Amino acid sequence: MSQTFLGMPSLPVHGEGNIHATEPFPAAARRELGNAQLRANLGHATRTIRDKRLKVVAELPDWEQLREAGSTIKQNVMARLPELLEQFEENFTARGGTIHWARDAAEANATVAALVREQGVDEVVKVKSMATQEIGLNEYLEEQGIAAFETDLAELIVQLDHDKPSHILVPAIHKNRTEVRDIFLREMPGVDPALTDDPARLADAARTHLRRKFLTAKVAVSGANFALADSGTLAVVESEGNGRMCLTLPETLITVMGIEKLLPAWQDLEVFMQLLPRSSTGERMNPYTSLWTGVAEGDGPRNVHLVLLDNGRSAALADEMGRSALHCIRCSACMNVCPVYERTGGHAYGSTYPGPIGAILSPLLTGIESEDNSTLPYASSLCGACYDACPVKINIPDILVHLRGQDVDSKRGKGKLPSQMDAAMQAASWALSSGRRLGLAEKALPLGRLAAGPDRKITSLPGIAAGWTQSRDIPAPPAESFRAWWRREHGKESGHGQGPGHPTGQGPAEGKP
Repeated sequence: MSQTFLGMPSLPVHGEGNIHATEPFPAAARRELGNAQLRANLGHATRTIRDKRLKVVAELPDWEQLREAGSTIKQNVMARLPELLEQFEENFTARGGTIHWARDAAEANATVAALVREQGVDEVVKVKSMATQEIGLNEYLEEQGIAAFETDLAELIVQLDHDKPSHILVPAIHKNRTEVRDIFLREMPGVDPALTDDPARLADAARTHLRRKFLTAKVAVSGANFALADSGTLAVVESEGNGRMCLTLPETLITVMGIEKLLPAWQDLEVFMQLLPRSSTGERMNPYTSLWTGVAEGDGPRNVHLVLLDNGRSAALADEMGRSALHCIRCSACMNVCPVYERTGGHAYGSTYPGPIGAILSPLLTGIESEDNSTLPYASSLCGACYDACPVKINIPDILVHLRGQDVDSKRGKGKLPSQMDAAMQAASWALSSGRRLGLAEKALPLGRLAAGPDRKITSLPGIAAGWTQSRDIPAPPAESFRAWWRREHGKESGHGQGPGHPTGQGPAEGKP
């Protein structure tokens, strides 16, 4: 393994592919908020998943201990990543598999396309994979004349509609079943014209459509949920059985996996097999858990390849505060509790990774200097619900604040004119550093004269403050400040409360409290 792969000794390479937002989050969110149907679909779906998760989590008396164990295992992986990658490579290749190292999306895509061409085919079937979404594999293969067919039902819906996923777990969460029926009637070859929006009928139509692909495909592409360093084993968990079909029937299997998905040993998998299904689908266990170790005679694919993907992960690993984002097991629990995601949807984030985890992971993979991704850490109210829900205890709010600081620092001293926020913070620093100055500032503020409606609420503020009143009203301020009231009520005869911060700027008289 090349030591430059993990950013040693060269500097880490930032990620490419579908992890760069195409526009600032505020602009995208404002547009998505205008879609009432989207909000209704998201609200119903996230509430359903959220309620299911709460019920199955409550069944475990040691849930918090499991979370702590998952976090500790992941910390161990990050601390030993180069060593564990080499151990995994040795065990995987010893069992007949082939490892390909990819520094970025371009290398990963080119590797997969070359492996497909070696088999002399022009189409592949795919298991749902965030890694292949991240690198834009489907789009790249299409440019190379290779058709990639998604077999996960939600991914199929999105692909047929020429849309993009909007959720890590449920890519078509933004569509209701009537919309799905219309997509099938419009885009699915051979579908029954009398198809209804009954879920069972829709699933049956998709099954009929996909069965032909499963039985004829020679090459499959998958992701991986976990990789076990001590045996070279890969694992995929899913709910529909399409993954099992793709992983066992074709002659060639190509897996694309981020380097952070490693676990040290088999016994570590037991922890995550409890954390992941409960946090993602609200189930006690996954309906299908597939594990494979290299090539087995007479069982499964004859050619087994694994593309190990960096694509900015080394850069994220180098960030001491942000590296815990790499602990993510892609369960989507943070998205299902996030008030921002529930109202804007996944497309507003512009990246493969939406929601709270996307707001930290995308900037870490691309670098906070990525202009549009630099707005993602602000896509949060910092309420902390994501941290409470995360099965591996990623402190997303703390990392968001850390990235906001990086964003401010990256823009400082670049010859730009001070923003309204810069000017406001400098003015506040000047006023708050002196009691006398604060007193003068209070006198200058038109406290009792600020415009307010008959219900004593301010509905519009000028300049940068307008962002606050776009979505909320604020009570009108009192007619006078506390300092002014104290001065009026107590006058100079009282020394109580006087000191360096008193409006007079004088300390208490000698002998007075």
